[in-house]
Amino acid sequence: MVTIAIIGIVMSIAMPNFTETIRNSRLTTSANILITSLNYARSEAIKRGARIHVRKIGGADQVWDGGWNIFIDLDGDGVFNNTDTLLKTYPALTDGYTLRTGGNYDVWIAYIPTGLIQTSGPSLNDTFRICATANDTANSRTVAINSIGRARISSGDAATCP
Repeated sequence: MVTIAIIGIVMSIAMPNFTETIRNSRLTTSANILITSLNYARSEAIKRGARIHVRKIGGADQVWDGGWNIFIDLDGDGVFNNTDTLLKTYPALTDGYTLRTGGNYDVWIAYIPTGLIQTSGPSLNDTFRICATANDTANSRTVAINSIGRARISSGDAATCP
C-alpha cells in the first residue's frame, strides 16, 4: 500500500510537467517544420530558377492549420493545378494546435529564382504564430519572415493566439 501511495504521489507531481514538455516539444517541432519547408522552397527556387509557391491547404485566409503544399508554379497563377509540379506536401498540425499568419501571407508565399519572396498581401514581412491553446501566448512560437525571405523562430512572443 505504501508503495502504491508513493507511486501515486510521484505521478501526480510528474504528470503536469510531462504534459508541458510534450506541448513545448510539439510547438518547437511545428515551428521547425515550417522553417524547413520555407528554406526548402527558397533553395528549390534558386536551384531550379523557377517560382516556387508555398500555399496553404483549405481553410479560411490566414489559417494554415490544414497543412501546405510546395510546388513549382509553371502557369504563374498561384494555384496548384494540373500544369504545376508538386514538390512536397506538409500535413495538418496536431489537433488543437493552430498556425496563423498576419495579413501578408493570407494564402501563399512564393520564392523567386533570386531567393527573394513574393506574397499574397501588401507587404513582404509577416509572422506565423503557432499556438497550443487559445490565449496562451506565453507558450507560443513565432516564425518571422523578413522582406528578403529569411525566417527565424522565437518563443513566447506571439501577439495573439486564436
